[in-house]
Amino acid sequence: MPQEQTTLFNLEEIDAENTRLTLKEVYNSLEERGYNPTNQIVGYLISGDPGYISSYKNARGKIQEIDRAKIVEILLKEFQKDNK
Repeated sequence: MPQEQTTLFNLEEIDAENTRLTLKEVYNSLEERGYNPTNQIVGYLISGDPGYISSYKNARGKIQEIDRAKIVEILLKEFQKDNK
């Protein structure tokens, strides 16, 4: 009989992955609408004004569900990972 093993979940990594996926969705939505996604997302992160993000495909609602500081933290960690 196979031994049952407990599966461990890293909630921090799951949260980070969900944030990455949301950013990709928002980025793609902005790009589809003809915006410069980088400029729009940076504008939102700096100002907190959701008007920088189009409501197309609920991009504005999606990005507002994530704390802006969390987005910056994840972007910085990705940058550090890529530049080691």
